[in-house]
Amino acid sequence: MQTEKELKEIVKEKYGKIALQDKAQNASSCCGATPTSNKIYNIMMDDYNEVEGYIADADLGLGCGLPTAFAKISKGDTVIDLGSGAGNDCFVARHEVGPEGKVIGIDFTPSMIAKARENAEKLGLNNVEFREGDIDNMPLNNNTADVVVSNCVLNLVPNKTKVINEIHRVLKPGGHFSISDIVLAGELPSALKQDAEMYAGCVAGAIQKSDYLKAIEDAGFQSITIQKEKPIVLPDDILEKYLTQSEIEAYKNSNLGIFSISVYAEKQGEKVAKKKLNLIDISAETKSNCAPESGCC
Repeated sequence: MQTEKELKEIVKEKYGKIALQDKAQNASSCCGATPTSNKIYNIMMDDYNEVEGYIADADLGLGCGLPTAFAKISKGDTVIDLGSGAGNDCFVARHEVGPEGKVIGIDFTPSMIAKARENAEKLGLNNVEFREGDIDNMPLNNNTADVVVSNCVLNLVPNKTKVINEIHRVLKPGGHFSISDIVLAGELPSALKQDAEMYAGCVAGAIQKSDYLKAIEDAGFQSITIQKEKPIVLPDDILEKYLTQSEIEAYKNSNLGIFSISVYAEKQGEKVAKKKLNLIDISAETKSNCAPESGCC
């Protein structure tokens, strides 16, 4: 079994290559990493075409949900996207926060960061930035974000508990997250569990759903809610790369479930209201306190 460092290097190498692939190739595999399938399209990803703020050039087809749709993002929020890739969810979040808000994408793959920055430059956005770094050791101060989102990324990190604790650290008191991810109910066949491509493909690195939710609870989050859940079906022409025919039959007849879930949770504490300058009230107060001869009215 690979060490945490080795698994990270596998993912970094795979996603460096994935950054150069097209969306169709990525969407017809598992997170762009496994062999492509000719039997099913969009194995994991959801459709962004009707989502406001969506930028097609930033969509590499690597997600397994629509976390921004559930994230309760408000104007003026600071949003962090974990594993931001080419910037897809960052640009959707930017539409929600408006020009007065801020979006920070974090990714540890240099080619993804370069692609995201290029997309942001094309769009002329000055309140979206991309930082290179590990999401289990984020390059961010404590209490930075109102909202954290992530789309099919935590399953790629060996130490998921560390990531969840980092999310808790960077969220402001009263802040919240909405994360889409892959989880399991039952055990994967060993041939899938031990394969590097299946790990980078968001499957072998997935943990049990119950363990995932417990890690969120143990980190101190509250109001934990599964916002959406859908089964993920791996087509035969992908399974055939890893399993014999008899193993495929056993796999299909097992109690194993692979699911995409979108999870919401809140950090305890009172949310600080954003300061707004009420120009009308200030003007009225100024007029009531100044003499006409002073020239201030």
